[in-house]
Amino acid sequence: MKAEQLRSRQDLDLFESLLKHPDVKRVNEQIAKQEDKGNLGVRRHLLSTSVRLSRAMAADLHRIADECRERLGVDIPLELYVFPSPSYNAACVKPEDGRLFIMFSSSLLEAFDAAETKFVMGHELGHHLYHHHDIPIGYILRGQTNPSPKLALELTSWSRYAEISADRAGAHCAQDLEAVAHSLFKLASGLSGGYANFSLDEFLQQVDEMQIEDAAPGQGAPTGDWFLTHPFSPLRVKALKLFDESELARAGGKSVNDLEVGVQGLMSLMEPSYLQARTDTAEAMRRLLFAGAIVVAAANGEITAEEIKVFEKFFGDRAFSDKLDIEKIQKELPDRIRQVRDNVSLPQAMQVVRDLVTIARAEHGSCEAEKRVLYRIARELGISTSFVDQNLECDVELD
Repeated sequence: MKAEQLRSRQDLDLFESLLKHPDVKRVNEQIAKQEDKGNLGVRRHLLSTSVRLSRAMAADLHRIADECRERLGVDIPLELYVFPSPSYNAACVKPEDGRLFIMFSSSLLEAFDAAETKFVMGHELGHHLYHHHDIPIGYILRGQTNPSPKLALELTSWSRYAEISADRAGAHCAQDLEAVAHSLFKLASGLSGGYANFSLDEFLQQVDEMQIEDAAPGQGAPTGDWFLTHPFSPLRVKALKLFDESELARAGGKSVNDLEVGVQGLMSLMEPSYLQARTDTAEAMRRLLFAGAIVVAAANGEITAEEIKVFEKFFGDRAFSDKLDIEKIQKELPDRIRQVRDNVSLPQAMQVVRDLVTIARAEHGSCEAEKRVLYRIARELGISTSFVDQNLECDVELD
């Protein structure tokens, strides 16, 4: 099985579409000009902030890298680095001068065994193999020119599918579902493995109890994780279980089409499909999104031309009009919140809040007055204000 065949279909489709987007092309051209003037100093930065692990210093880690590179067909020279951190983390940095760089946190290398590290190594190599760094998501979402809300949503949607592809590459390297699940358990819990006896069946049962199919996470489930781009999510475990049961991982497994349909069904919970759906629930969500976006934009006392431009990029040309009664919309907001709270599941309500935050970030970065409105909407929907903060501050880099 060639590694390219493992890639998520949705990842590839969104990737090819985004590469053609004018804003993505513009940022890539800017990066290319910087590279033409001299490299971006990635290696120099790594050498000054991390420790390069030579083959003599970390023979086992290099052996794992060699095995993963062979299995995935990656032949670019590789440099491995470790940086001090209490969090379990790893990242693959875009190649420079013909070399690929992979970084690991010190705590991850100390807590993960060889099979678990192999999954992480394969995951990071997967990002390189599938050219995920050709979509400069961090540059676009954090750049001086704010992207439209639609582009921001497309980028975060693609990023989630990119993680699915990278997970498959990691699982293909590890060839050990137990180790893959154990590594995700460690990432989710922060435990090193010595405190709790890990059980794959019980871990998967916990995921099942979150009732993903019914869009109703179990009591106590970390629902905030479901709507961020990169933190651990039960969806990743479910998606990897589907992968392990498919013909990509075992002879006679389920078809690739069944796999992709299953993954898309899981991921649909995180997508703003309510913008097009023709149901009473979707209509209530759209009405709240529309009113919420207006009230957030008007939080400083006026709606600027730039905010109108962003609003119309999201809702369509001429969606904003001088005839809109802003004061009336402000008065109607509590009722629209109540309609969503009473008739929509919690994860679906969180979708609306997440999309309101995306709009606020796309405008110019939310100010305190706008943040207070977002907090108010979240609280009245029964959602923690920390969910707003997480989405305002979430990391947008691939890892």
